[in-house]
Amino acid sequence: MAHSHHDHAGHSHEGHSHSAKGIPKQRLLQALGISLIITVAQIIGGVISGSLALMSDALHTATDAVALLASFIAVKLGERPGSEKHTFGLKRAEIVAAAMNAGVLIGISLWLLYEATLRFIHPDSVKAGWMIGVAAIGLTANVINALLLQKGAKDNINMRSAYLHVLSDAVVSVGVILGGIAIMYLGKGFTWIDPMLTVLISLWLIKESWSIVEESIRIIMMGTPPGIEVKEVAAALTELKAVRGVHHLHIWSLNDQTIHFEAHIDIDDRLVSECSCVADEIEDLLHDKYEITHVTLQFESGRCEDEALIRSHDTL
Repeated sequence: MAHSHHDHAGHSHEGHSHSAKGIPKQRLLQALGISLIITVAQIIGGVISGSLALMSDALHTATDAVALLASFIAVKLGERPGSEKHTFGLKRAEIVAAAMNAGVLIGISLWLLYEATLRFIHPDSVKAGWMIGVAAIGLTANVINALLLQKGAKDNINMRSAYLHVLSDAVVSVGVILGGIAIMYLGKGFTWIDPMLTVLISLWLIKESWSIVEESIRIIMMGTPPGIEVKEVAAALTELKAVRGVHHLHIWSLNDQTIHFEAHIDIDDRLVSECSCVADEIEDLLHDKYEITHVTLQFESGRCEDEALIRSHDTL
C-alpha cells in the first residue's frame, strides 16, 4: 500500500486553502458589517417607496450577511486539522456552506417571483425618487463588498457563493435604479417595470445559484471531478512500463481544491522497497496531467479475481 500527498519531488499541493489565503477572513467580516448596515437602510427605503424591487434588494442584502457569516465560519472550520473523529478535518464545511448559500438564494428568488406575479395582478404605486436613492446607496456598498470578495472567488466554491450573493445584489441595485428612472420619466403607467425587473433578476439568480448547488452535490456525493475521464486515467497508467493493470479505481474531490485518487495497481512480483519508484512515477503522472495531489495505491500481483475498473458494489 502506497499513500502520498505528492511531496516526494518537491511538490507540496495538499492542504492548500484558497479561502483562507486568497480571501483574508477580515474581509469577510468587513463585508458582513457593510451588508448589515445597508440592509436596514434598504428596508426603510423599501417601505417608504413601496418598491418591491427595492424590498427584494433588501432581502438579498440580508441573506448576504447570513451567507458571509456562514462562509466565515466554514473557513474557520476548514482550517482545523484532522482528528480521530474527523480524519480529513472539516474541509467540506465550505462545501456545505456554499450549498446552503446557493440554496437560500434560489428559495428567495422563487418567493420573489411569486410576489412579482401578485404585483402584476395588483399594481401598486412606487415612489421612484426613494427607490433610486436607496438603491444607489446599496449599489455602492455591494460594489465595495464584491471587490473585497472577488479575489479567490474563482478557485473556491464557498467564496464563489458568497461573492455571488453580493454580486447579485449589485445587479439588483442597478436594475432598481434603472427601473426607478423609467418610472420617474415614463409615469405611473409603467410601474410594471418594478416587478418585471424582479422577475428577470430572480431568474438570473436561480441560474447562477443552481450551478453552485450542482457542484456542491457532486463533491458531497464523491463524484468524479469534471474534466477527468476514469478510463483515460486508467489507460494512461497502464502505459507505464511497470504497470500491468489498474482496477478498483476511485477518483473524487475532498473539496473544490483537493482531488483524491485510489486504486489497485497490478505489477510484477517484487520487493516492497522496489515499489517506491513505481509509486513516484504514478504520482507524478497523476499530478502533472490531472492535478491529483492525494494518491493512495494498493500494489498487488495477480491477487484480485475481480479486476473490473470500477466495482458496481464497492465500498470505500
